[in-house]
Amino acid sequence: MSVFVTAEWLAQRLDTVIPVDASWFMPDVSRDGFQEWQQRRIPGAVYFDFDTRIKDPTSSLPHMLPDEERFAQHMGALGIASQDTLVMYDTQGLFSAARAWWMCKVMGHQDVFILDGGLPAWMASEEPIDNTPPQPRVEATYQTQFKPYRYMDGATLADKLAAMNVIDVRPETRFYGDVPEPREGVRSGHMPGATNLPFATLTDPRGFVISEREARSTVLPHLSDTRVNVASCGSGVTACILAAVAEHYFAYPVAVYDGSWTEWGGHSHWPVVKAG
Repeated sequence: MSVFVTAEWLAQRLDTVIPVDASWFMPDVSRDGFQEWQQRRIPGAVYFDFDTRIKDPTSSLPHMLPDEERFAQHMGALGIASQDTLVMYDTQGLFSAARAWWMCKVMGHQDVFILDGGLPAWMASEEPIDNTPPQPRVEATYQTQFKPYRYMDGATLADKLAAMNVIDVRPETRFYGDVPEPREGVRSGHMPGATNLPFATLTDPRGFVISEREARSTVLPHLSDTRVNVASCGSGVTACILAAVAEHYFAYPVAVYDGSWTEWGGHSHWPVVKAG
């Protein structure tokens, strides 16, 4: 089940595909994805702001999935219709684009892909870059069809943890609680029974997705045929990379825990393990 496409594939379809810049940076990185999109983007690209706009405004957790109505409103305002073919990308290679891909897949969007290697791969291929002031697209009608098997909430996970196969993609030092969590008030450690597969192992140094051979040795052993596969991370962004890789190579449906460790580690009654 193809998830990732190449810069060449996108370049050949720019007249029929909508590129979507979903660049987002960790709070400690002094970069602004929206401003960078305004200055440099793939021709025709719109900006998908899941951190401050396309999110649940009632949640205290960062960039949580909005309800279907709000999601549809934002997509329509971007000029995106349900039947459009979308290619998500980011400026880091493969990082936050997977979050936008997952959000669209949860909402039932069928033809949505991720640009392998992101904007750096596009530029390395010497494809055109638009640095003129962005022009808004004509508003469209967007319809959702929520796919619950792609989504996991904290209450359900806590209640049925024994039936879940949780794969935590945070760095090993955070998984084992060797370092403090970056967000205040969030405990260190991991969920009982979870395994660790750092998201950095899912890409190569250039920001491209790992090969199928590498995925078979690193990703496949973490996936279960008998329990619900759930990807978790710090705040629901990099967990989506695992979901994308598992679907691309193995057609495994991996649910993403939206609140991830920010929610779990901040909940005083949910169990936390620090030892390996």
